[in-house]
Amino acid sequence: MMLFFSCGDKIPEAIVNAFPPIYPDYTDITIPCNMAPLNFILRETTLPSQPIHVTLKGQSLKLHFTGKGKIRFPMGQWKKLLREEAGNTIQVTVKVKTKDSWVTYSSFEWHISSDKIDPYLTYRLIEPGYEVWNKLQLCERNIENFSVRVFADNNLLDRACINCHIPSGQNPHVSLFHIRGENGGTILNRDGQLRKINTRTKDMFAAATYGHFHPSGRYAVFSSNIVIPQFHTLSPVKLEVFDTASDLYVIDFDSNRVFSSELVSGSDRLETFPCFSADGKRIFFCVAPAMSLPAEIGKLKYSLCAIDFEVEKGLIGNRLDTLVDMSGEGARSVSFPRISPDGRFLLYCVSNYGTFPIWHPETDLKMLDMQTGKDIPIDIVNSDYSDTYHSWSSNSRWFVFASKRDDGWYGKLYFAYVDSDGKVHKPFVLPQSNPSFYDFTFKSFNIPELMTGKLPFTVSDMNRVFRKNKSEVFE
Repeated sequence: MMLFFSCGDKIPEAIVNAFPPIYPDYTDITIPCNMAPLNFILRETTLPSQPIHVTLKGQSLKLHFTGKGKIRFPMGQWKKLLREEAGNTIQVTVKVKTKDSWVTYSSFEWHISSDKIDPYLTYRLIEPGYEVWNKLQLCERNIENFSVRVFADNNLLDRACINCHIPSGQNPHVSLFHIRGENGGTILNRDGQLRKINTRTKDMFAAATYGHFHPSGRYAVFSSNIVIPQFHTLSPVKLEVFDTASDLYVIDFDSNRVFSSELVSGSDRLETFPCFSADGKRIFFCVAPAMSLPAEIGKLKYSLCAIDFEVEKGLIGNRLDTLVDMSGEGARSVSFPRISPDGRFLLYCVSNYGTFPIWHPETDLKMLDMQTGKDIPIDIVNSDYSDTYHSWSSNSRWFVFASKRDDGWYGKLYFAYVDSDGKVHKPFVLPQSNPSFYDFTFKSFNIPELMTGKLPFTVSDMNRVFRKNKSEVFE
């Protein structure tokens, strides 16, 4: 630290050759030109009442902001800054007033990308532990500001478990989610018209579990799983979840038909986490050989495979391709593949074993270049705790994922930029109006999905369908 003292009554200034200890960590990141303000607090060196001064210097604007212990940028000035500095880099300088001096930290940068991110985000709020599963909500957030609304709350649904919300691509007008329990079913949204469907046919051992929409919105591919939880007392992985059986099925919502193929179902294999390709002509999924569980859980390694899909006829193809083979010695396990809307990149998770990555702290994201068949380095995205549950923005320039990097327990949503060269930039957490929000929120955020618009139904619409409608039965 170097001190510079001036004559007279001016307070001396101390210059620190380090970034300010801000939370969340918004230092040297790329953000979209339509993101909500990156409000932050200062850790360690400040008290709640200590004055903070922040300067944002761009190519055409230079703005000054003040706060006590935290900085909350006014929405109007923030939006003007992003609008006029889109494509430019902003220099951020933070000063803190202590008892004896002003402390000035090293400046950091915000690159304002002209590539927008889809403005709406859905996610599930759930307790981070495994003891409480019946207090959860599905929420929709406008990430251009801080508005949030709940569109499914299991306190209003007989405490039934609510699974993830899945839009068709990034289209809010076609989506679905599952409600478990006696009066449950799959809730299908088409332009705000809701249907409750029983996806289990007489030939299936369980209803739909993990799913994904065809780009047309007509079909959805999903896995049917018998899911078993196992608890550990000595292992750092306190909860293990595995499938004793799982097959793939395709549902045709226009003809009320559910169908499969012997290549993606059978007792000798475990198939799960399917998704359609960007053009809808292939299905990607994870597959592992069936084995004795839980005795051999450490040997359970899923590979990434693909099979053709005939859109016009609604048929699953007859050739299985392995894209990432995890059958060899020392291999890891693949889960949750998701293709970018332009078809160029495929994001997936890798864990040491198994198929429930959020409870594996070693889980990382990997990205496959579909043009070259090679992995793209994305070490900058991963942390010491689980990084998983990812989805893409409609322009393929952004993805969002859930990470427990702060403490290993609470999942938060992070955004990462993918530039035109395929380089992935440092991620940043979902901004909140009050930057202390995450210190006092005892819920995990998971299963994020980006959307181009607002969902066309409300929590009241959903509750009415749940209460009054019988589940439609498909063949």
